[in-house]
Amino acid sequence: MELNLTLLERVYDALRLVIDPEIGLDIVTLGLVYDVTLDGDAADITFSLTTRGCPMEHAIRGGILQAVSQVEGVNTVRPHLVWDPAWHPGMVEPGYL
Repeated sequence: MELNLTLLERVYDALRLVIDPEIGLDIVTLGLVYDVTLDGDAADITFSLTTRGCPMEHAIRGGILQAVSQVEGVNTVRPHLVWDPAWHPGMVEPGYL
C-alpha cells in the first residue's frame, strides 16, 4: 500500500535525517525543530540548537538545507535559527534521553 504523505509530513521526515553529530539523534527527536511553514514551494524551518555557540550550527543548518531541498515539491529552503524559547532536555521526544 502506497502512503500518500502531505508535503509537510515529507519535510518533517527529511528533517529526521539531520543528525546532531555530538548527540547522535535527529533534530526532530531532539526537539530542535520548532516550526515548519510552507509557502508554495518554499519551506521555512524554525530551529534552535542545544546551546548558544554550538559548534554544530553549520553542520545542522547545512543538513537542513540538503535534506529538505531533496523533498519533491520544495524548491526553496529557508532555515531560521532562534534562541527563544531556549532548548532544554525536556523537549526531547520521550524515551530518547
